[in-house]
Amino acid sequence: MSAPAAPATLPPSDARLPTPTARRRALDWRIRFAALSLIWGFSFLLIKVGTHGFAPFQVTFGRLLSGAAVLAVAMAVRRERVPRSGRTWAHLFVAAFFLNALPFSLFAYAELTIPSTLAGICNATSPLWGMALSLVALSEDRPTRRRVAGLGLGFIGVLTVLGAWQGFSGLDATGTAMALLASLSYPVGWIYVRRTLAGTGSSTLALTGSQLFLGTMQLAVVVPVFTTAPDSFPLLPTLAVVALGALGTGLAVLLQYGLVEEVGPTTAQMVTYFIPVIATAAGVTLLGEQLSWNTPVGALVVLAGAALTRSRTRGSAGTSPSHHGRRTAQP
Repeated sequence: MSAPAAPATLPPSDARLPTPTARRRALDWRIRFAALSLIWGFSFLLIKVGTHGFAPFQVTFGRLLSGAAVLAVAMAVRRERVPRSGRTWAHLFVAAFFLNALPFSLFAYAELTIPSTLAGICNATSPLWGMALSLVALSEDRPTRRRVAGLGLGFIGVLTVLGAWQGFSGLDATGTAMALLASLSYPVGWIYVRRTLAGTGSSTLALTGSQLFLGTMQLAVVVPVFTTAPDSFPLLPTLAVVALGALGTGLAVLLQYGLVEEVGPTTAQMVTYFIPVIATAAGVTLLGEQLSWNTPVGALVVLAGAALTRSRTRGSAGTSPSHHGRRTAQP
């Protein structure tokens, strides 16, 4: 994801970014939208496969390293400059923790004990957490009856997924809590960057590339302390971690930039509703994970609630957050 995060970035109000009409795309946006949905939907499967060969922190480190390398190449090709302000780097360090290092690690640890399908659905709760937090932390996000109803509906969906009426039996409480905490970490990071990184003068690509670099450095410190060097690099887990970073954290960001530029943030964010569906299908089909009736039903309720929380009044429909403030939850 989710995501992403993976991520999943909205471009800033930057005159250097091309307008939708200024750039002709060789590949239809619907194809790129489908590719982005598949990449983020399969990310939870890749995390699960990666943990079969490596410790969760090692999976996260490999993911961030691969993703940062992809964005570094993109920045070099586009001749983007990294931020020069020490204050900006300090804020990016905090953003890297909440938007990358923490949620990516939590999802990796969670999938040691819960199915990838459940992790993907937990990722879909991120807009619900974001709605709840923004009502408290962001004065411009005023509650409406529709959005509050969406918040309540979404959490009913969460309880349905978890099987609350049967005492959450059959679920690993620690793993599930980690996945939900990872989903909560994203909106915490979004709110932070909206308050601190708007109007820095740097492009979104430069800021996100720098953020991934800092996240990689954070994990580079953590990995030697909490893990031992792997004895071997099994093929499938290694490929899964590299794909998770290069595709799910690197290429996916570039795809979403293009979608936001061409069709706008509202349409681009619709990818959120496809991620848990694809994650569930991948987990059941390729990993043989079991699926009870309440999981897909609850997931649909969660997505319906998330859709309501993102609805805006006519007066605010034309506005969009600054910088990479309101994102799709990167798995």
